[in-house]
Amino acid sequence: MASAIDTARAEASEPSEEPTQGAALGRRLTRFGGSRLGGLILVLNLISLLILLGGALALNEWRTGLVQARQESLLGQAELLAKVLSDEDYTRGEPVPELNRDQSAKVLIDRFVPEGQRARIFDRDGVLLVDSFDVSDTIEGQPLPPARPAGSPAPIDKSEARTAETLERANIALGDEILAALGGDPQTTVRRSETGERVVSVSLPIRHVQQVLGVLTLEANDVDQILDAQRRALIPFALVALGVNLLASLLLHLFVARPVMRLSAAADQVRLQRARAISLPDLEDRRDEIGDLARSLESMTDTLSTRMDAIERFAADVSHEIKNPLTSIRSALETLDLVKDQDKRDRLTAVLQQDVRRLDRLITDISNASRLDAELSRDRPRPVDMAALLTDIVGIYETTGKPGEAPVTLEIALDGPARVMGRDGPLGQVFRNLIDNARSFSPSGASVRVSVHRDEEGLLHVVVEDDGPGIPPENLETVFERFYTSRPRGAAFGSNSGLGLSIVRQIVEAHGGVVSAANRLAASGAVAGARFEVALPAVGRRT
Repeated sequence: MASAIDTARAEASEPSEEPTQGAALGRRLTRFGGSRLGGLILVLNLISLLILLGGALALNEWRTGLVQARQESLLGQAELLAKVLSDEDYTRGEPVPELNRDQSAKVLIDRFVPEGQRARIFDRDGVLLVDSFDVSDTIEGQPLPPARPAGSPAPIDKSEARTAETLERANIALGDEILAALGGDPQTTVRRSETGERVVSVSLPIRHVQQVLGVLTLEANDVDQILDAQRRALIPFALVALGVNLLASLLLHLFVARPVMRLSAAADQVRLQRARAISLPDLEDRRDEIGDLARSLESMTDTLSTRMDAIERFAADVSHEIKNPLTSIRSALETLDLVKDQDKRDRLTAVLQQDVRRLDRLITDISNASRLDAELSRDRPRPVDMAALLTDIVGIYETTGKPGEAPVTLEIALDGPARVMGRDGPLGQVFRNLIDNARSFSPSGASVRVSVHRDEEGLLHVVVEDDGPGIPPENLETVFERFYTSRPRGAAFGSNSGLGLSIVRQIVEAHGGVVSAANRLAASGAVAGARFEVALPAVGRRT
């Protein structure tokens, strides 16, 4: 059944192989040097450059301003020439005057008409009288067609039809402009000339007193040339900008995209368990955000590697500690059926009950220790008033204390609030474990003393002292290891798992503090008890 299903799935997946390969090829083609980020950087830079270049080449606003400026210039020139032509020297006829064609032609010769401009004079009927192109030395011509072999048929020249059509449209547009100017209103237009060029045209009526004698038309066809010159001037800058964009894209690819790809590949190596930590020295030496990222990833993977080693050791220690009571229970159960004496059977039963209690306590402490990291990461740190926390904890011991148990006292030597940034639940567990540990070692009639003070550097110190036998000097550091226990003679076997002080150190170090153990010495130099001290950074501490 499973084989049939697998076969069906394989057959169903076969037709999709080619599209998948095509899609993968498309993704590779969109990458720049194998990097999607590098390709995105290149595309965005090129798009921004093309938008800028397209806007600069269009020059719509600048072209509009150029046309307006050209129209104003032509209008000023036309007003001057029209005023000259309206003088009596350039008119004839009484009582109805009209323009003198010969004198008007002299005006166009004598008055300077700049190159690229054309001036034409029309009479009151719209008939052309004078054209500056006709009275000037300028002779327009067209290039000869290319030579063709003798006897070959003449090519069909479609340009004549196009030229005739353009000329007709130009004459219609000019005729409408002349008719409007003969009505007495100046006209400014942008149109196409007979040759298809963009022309800025101004037409003004020529008046003698109030009578319109004709129309003066000034044209300039250099707008397109000016725009083309501006575009050509922009090309070197556009090429430089293109080079800068390509260089910036390449640098971003080399110094940003590729390092990120290397970090991603190194992270995959760690994920696939081919490496224990990310180590890229050339990236870690960089003094920028990529270097910070590489160092952070290396620190994170080192921490994870250390944590995995700790979990492995913890699992080994748990296995060892659990096997001891289980071995004892199995041995007692195997022996119980063979023992017929009731007293011996009762002793074996007591051993079984003691091992069960020990195993239950061990499993409970192991469960608490294994959940500790999750609880610390889940709870957000906040200011905790240590004086209030210790007062509540000591008050519980005073309320629930039983006869024969060591009493707990508290001394607060602070001149103000004592707050640390942390989690009140885990911190409370720290001091409860220390107090429980001190009470378990305290003889009858002794007491446990808790004190809190601030040092000159602003650190808060919480000290827990007892009157017990103390700690062997060689074990002052070992007591914080997991499953270490050294109980005094007569203590109930299995009542302690050896995880209490290990949990204390783990919580304190998670809060940026330090815990240490030492022996109290009497005046005679003998050991008078144990002393545990927790130092935590206070909120707003002095530096």
